[in-house]
Amino acid sequence: MGTPNGRRKSGKLRIRRHSGGGFVRLFRKARKGVVFIRTLKREEEPQSSFPFFYTPAPEPKEVVLGIGTGIVLTRDGLILTSEHVVNGAQTIFVKTFDGKVHRGKHVWGDAEQDVALLKIDSSVPLAPLPLGSSGKSKIGEIVMSVGNPLGLENSITSGIISGKHRKVKISERELEDIIQTDCAINPGSSGGPLINRQGQVIGMNAFMAKNKNGLGFALGIDGILARIKRYLK
Repeated sequence: MGTPNGRRKSGKLRIRRHSGGGFVRLFRKARKGVVFIRTLKREEEPQSSFPFFYTPAPEPKEVVLGIGTGIVLTRDGLILTSEHVVNGAQTIFVKTFDGKVHRGKHVWGDAEQDVALLKIDSSVPLAPLPLGSSGKSKIGEIVMSVGNPLGLENSITSGIISGKHRKVKISERELEDIIQTDCAINPGSSGGPLINRQGQVIGMNAFMAKNKNGLGFALGIDGILARIKRYLK
Protein backbone atom coordinates (compact mmCIF):
# COMPACT_ATOMS: atom_id res chain seq x y z
CA MET A 1 0.00 0.00 0.00
CA GLY A 2 1.07 3.57 -0.66
CA THR A 3 1.73 6.13 2.05
CA PRO A 4 0.18 9.65 2.33
CA ASN A 5 3.29 11.22 0.84
CA GLY A 6 2.78 9.27 -2.42
CA ARG A 7 5.60 6.76 -1.83
CA ARG A 8 5.44 3.00 -1.84
CA LYS A 9 6.75 1.13 1.20
CA SER A 10 9.78 0.34 -0.91
CA GLY A 11 10.60 4.04 -0.98
CA LYS A 12 10.07 4.45 -4.75
CA LEU A 13 7.82 7.17 -6.15
CA ARG A 14 4.58 6.12 -7.79
CA ILE A 15 4.63 7.60 -11.30
CA ARG A 16 1.62 7.59 -13.57
CA ARG A 17 2.08 7.96 -17.29
CA HIS A 18 0.10 10.68 -19.06
CA SER A 19 -1.55 9.14 -22.12
CA GLY A 20 -3.03 12.39 -23.47
CA GLY A 21 -6.59 13.19 -24.44
CA GLY A 22 -8.64 12.36 -27.50
CA PHE A 23 -7.25 15.25 -29.53
CA VAL A 24 -3.70 13.96 -29.01
CA ARG A 25 -4.57 10.68 -30.71
CA LEU A 26 -6.56 12.43 -33.43
CA PHE A 27 -3.73 14.81 -34.22
CA ARG A 28 -1.07 12.09 -34.35
CA LYS A 29 -3.08 10.33 -37.05
CA ALA A 30 -4.31 13.39 -38.90
CA ARG A 31 -0.95 15.17 -39.27
CA LYS A 32 0.29 12.47 -41.66
CA GLY A 33 -2.39 13.48 -44.14
CA VAL A 34 -1.87 17.24 -43.91
CA VAL A 35 0.61 19.15 -46.09
CA PHE A 36 1.92 22.69 -45.89
CA ILE A 37 1.97 24.90 -48.96
CA ARG A 38 4.18 27.85 -49.88
CA THR A 39 3.77 29.74 -53.12
CA LEU A 40 5.77 32.26 -55.12
CA LYS A 41 3.99 34.83 -57.22
CA ARG A 42 5.25 37.93 -58.97
CA GLU A 43 3.08 41.02 -58.86
CA GLU A 44 1.78 42.26 -62.19
CA GLU A 45 3.43 45.36 -63.61
CA PRO A 46 1.13 48.38 -63.65
CA GLN A 47 -0.05 49.36 -67.11
CA SER A 48 1.00 52.77 -68.41
CA SER A 49 -1.75 55.37 -68.67
CA PHE A 50 0.05 56.89 -71.67
CA PRO A 51 0.96 53.97 -73.98
CA PHE A 52 2.09 56.23 -76.88
CA PHE A 53 4.59 58.19 -74.83
CA TYR A 54 8.00 57.18 -73.59
CA THR A 55 7.94 55.34 -70.28
CA PRO A 56 10.97 54.34 -68.21
CA ALA A 57 12.08 50.74 -67.94
CA PRO A 58 9.80 48.81 -65.55
CA GLU A 59 11.01 48.09 -62.06
CA PRO A 60 11.75 44.44 -61.23
CA LYS A 61 8.60 42.60 -60.24
CA GLU A 62 8.22 41.95 -56.53
CA VAL A 63 8.05 38.33 -55.41
CA VAL A 64 5.05 37.68 -53.18
CA LEU A 65 5.13 34.75 -50.79
CA GLY A 66 1.97 32.87 -49.89
CA ILE A 67 1.19 30.13 -47.38
CA GLY A 68 -1.59 27.63 -46.96
CA THR A 69 -2.49 24.08 -46.01
CA GLY A 70 -3.64 21.03 -47.95
CA ILE A 71 -5.37 17.68 -47.42
CA VAL A 72 -3.97 14.45 -48.87
CA LEU A 73 -6.71 12.74 -50.90
CA THR A 74 -4.84 9.88 -52.58
CA ARG A 75 -1.71 7.84 -51.94
CA ASP A 76 -0.27 8.92 -55.30
CA GLY A 77 -0.19 12.61 -54.40
CA LEU A 78 -3.52 14.34 -55.10
CA ILE A 79 -3.93 17.27 -52.70
CA LEU A 80 -7.04 19.29 -51.86
CA THR A 81 -6.64 22.96 -50.92
CA SER A 82 -8.25 26.39 -51.31
CA GLU A 83 -8.16 27.97 -54.75
CA HIS A 84 -7.12 31.35 -53.36
CA VAL A 85 -3.99 29.75 -51.85
CA VAL A 86 -2.58 28.68 -55.23
CA ASN A 87 -4.36 30.87 -57.77
CA GLY A 88 -1.84 32.71 -59.94
CA ALA A 89 1.19 31.14 -58.27
CA GLN A 90 4.22 30.64 -60.49
CA THR A 91 5.79 28.12 -58.13
CA ILE A 92 4.11 25.89 -55.56
CA PHE A 93 6.04 24.05 -52.85
CA VAL A 94 4.33 21.28 -50.87
CA LYS A 95 5.88 19.94 -47.67
CA THR A 96 4.69 16.50 -46.59
CA PHE A 97 4.69 14.87 -43.13
CA ASP A 98 8.14 13.33 -43.65
CA GLY A 99 9.64 16.80 -44.09
CA LYS A 100 10.26 16.47 -47.81
CA VAL A 101 9.44 19.42 -50.07
CA HIS A 102 7.87 18.72 -53.47
CA ARG A 103 6.98 20.89 -56.42
CA GLY A 104 3.20 21.03 -56.73
CA LYS A 105 1.19 21.30 -59.93
CA HIS A 106 -2.17 23.08 -59.95
CA VAL A 107 -4.26 20.55 -61.88
CA TRP A 108 -7.83 21.80 -61.29
CA GLY A 109 -9.64 24.69 -59.65
CA ASP A 110 -13.11 26.07 -59.01
CA ALA A 111 -12.63 29.77 -58.26
CA GLU A 112 -16.35 30.31 -57.61
CA GLN A 113 -16.35 27.87 -54.68
CA ASP A 114 -12.66 28.33 -53.73
CA VAL A 115 -11.60 24.70 -54.27
CA ALA A 116 -8.41 23.47 -55.95
CA LEU A 117 -6.50 20.26 -56.56
CA LEU A 118 -2.71 19.92 -56.63
CA LYS A 119 -0.60 16.98 -57.71
CA ILE A 120 2.83 16.06 -56.36
CA ASP A 121 5.17 13.20 -57.22
CA SER A 122 6.33 11.38 -54.10
CA SER A 123 8.75 8.46 -53.95
CA VAL A 124 6.69 6.94 -51.13
CA PRO A 125 2.90 6.53 -50.85
CA LEU A 126 1.16 9.30 -48.92
CA ALA A 127 -1.39 8.85 -46.12
CA PRO A 128 -4.84 10.10 -47.22
CA LEU A 129 -7.16 11.39 -44.53
CA PRO A 130 -10.47 9.53 -44.17
CA LEU A 131 -13.43 11.53 -45.44
CA GLY A 132 -16.67 11.88 -43.53
CA SER A 133 -19.89 13.73 -44.31
CA SER A 134 -20.64 17.37 -43.64
CA GLY A 135 -24.32 16.59 -44.10
CA LYS A 136 -24.28 14.13 -41.21
CA SER A 137 -22.37 16.44 -38.86
CA LYS A 138 -24.31 18.06 -36.02
CA ILE A 139 -24.45 21.56 -34.59
CA GLY A 140 -22.66 21.43 -31.24
CA GLU A 141 -20.32 18.65 -32.42
CA ILE A 142 -16.69 19.03 -31.29
CA VAL A 143 -14.23 19.45 -34.14
CA MET A 144 -10.50 20.00 -34.65
CA SER A 145 -8.67 22.12 -37.24
CA VAL A 146 -5.12 21.46 -38.46
CA GLY A 147 -3.24 24.15 -40.33
CA ASN A 148 -0.20 26.28 -41.02
CA PRO A 149 -1.25 29.65 -39.51
CA LEU A 150 1.30 32.39 -40.15
CA GLY A 151 3.69 29.64 -41.28
CA LEU A 152 3.56 27.77 -37.95
CA GLU A 153 3.30 24.18 -39.14
CA ASN A 154 1.28 21.47 -37.39
CA SER A 155 -0.88 23.90 -35.45
CA ILE A 156 -4.21 22.66 -34.16
CA THR A 157 -7.25 24.40 -32.74
CA SER A 158 -10.51 22.96 -31.49
CA GLY A 159 -14.08 24.15 -31.14
CA ILE A 160 -17.63 23.23 -32.02
CA ILE A 161 -19.84 23.42 -35.08
CA SER A 162 -21.98 26.49 -34.45
CA GLY A 163 -23.88 26.55 -37.74
CA LYS A 164 -24.44 24.57 -40.96
CA HIS A 165 -25.60 25.10 -44.53
CA ARG A 166 -24.60 28.77 -44.46
CA LYS A 167 -24.25 30.86 -47.60
CA VAL A 168 -21.50 33.44 -47.27
CA LYS A 169 -20.69 36.15 -49.80
CA ILE A 170 -17.01 37.07 -50.04
CA SER A 171 -15.13 38.91 -52.78
CA GLU A 172 -18.23 38.92 -55.00
CA ARG A 173 -18.57 35.14 -54.68
CA GLU A 174 -21.26 33.31 -52.79
CA LEU A 175 -19.88 30.21 -51.13
CA GLU A 176 -22.35 27.42 -50.41
CA ASP A 177 -22.60 24.55 -47.89
CA ILE A 178 -20.56 26.47 -45.31
CA ILE A 179 -19.89 25.12 -41.82
CA GLN A 180 -19.61 27.80 -39.16
CA THR A 181 -17.19 26.99 -36.34
CA ASP A 182 -15.35 28.74 -33.54
CA CYS A 183 -12.05 27.02 -34.43
CA ALA A 184 -9.40 29.68 -35.07
CA ILE A 185 -8.71 29.92 -38.82
CA ASN A 186 -5.83 32.32 -39.44
CA PRO A 187 -3.87 33.21 -42.61
CA GLY A 188 -2.10 30.01 -43.64
CA SER A 189 -4.82 27.70 -42.28
CA SER A 190 -6.90 27.92 -45.47
CA GLY A 191 -7.14 24.56 -47.20
CA GLY A 192 -6.62 22.57 -44.00
CA PRO A 193 -9.01 19.93 -42.68
CA LEU A 194 -11.87 20.33 -40.23
CA ILE A 195 -11.96 16.96 -38.48
CA ASN A 196 -14.60 15.28 -36.30
CA ARG A 197 -14.00 13.09 -33.25
CA GLN A 198 -13.85 10.00 -35.48
CA GLY A 199 -10.85 11.44 -37.32
CA GLN A 200 -12.84 12.11 -40.51
CA VAL A 201 -12.58 15.24 -42.64
CA ILE A 202 -15.97 16.95 -42.70
CA GLY A 203 -14.83 20.28 -44.11
CA MET A 204 -11.98 22.35 -45.52
CA ASN A 205 -11.04 25.51 -43.64
CA ALA A 206 -11.75 28.61 -45.72
CA PHE A 207 -11.51 31.87 -43.79
CA MET A 208 -12.11 33.75 -40.55
CA ALA A 209 -14.60 36.60 -40.58
CA LYS A 210 -12.71 39.92 -40.53
CA ASN A 211 -12.75 41.66 -37.15
CA LYS A 212 -15.10 39.00 -35.81
CA ASN A 213 -13.17 36.98 -33.26
CA GLY A 214 -14.14 33.34 -32.99
CA LEU A 215 -16.16 33.20 -36.21
CA GLY A 216 -14.61 30.79 -38.72
CA PHE A 217 -15.95 29.12 -41.84
CA ALA A 218 -15.18 25.86 -43.62
CA LEU A 219 -16.48 24.42 -46.89
CA GLY A 220 -18.50 21.25 -46.32
CA ILE A 221 -16.77 18.14 -47.66
CA ASP A 222 -19.96 16.88 -49.33
CA GLY A 223 -20.12 19.86 -51.66
CA ILE A 224 -16.38 19.66 -52.34
CA LEU A 225 -16.56 15.99 -53.30
CA ALA A 226 -19.46 16.65 -55.66
CA ARG A 227 -17.27 19.12 -57.55
CA ILE A 228 -13.96 17.28 -57.64
CA LYS A 229 -15.58 14.02 -58.74
CA ARG A 230 -16.23 15.72 -62.05
CA TYR A 231 -12.47 16.16 -62.39
CA LEU A 232 -11.67 12.65 -61.17
CA LYS A 233 -13.93 11.18 -63.88
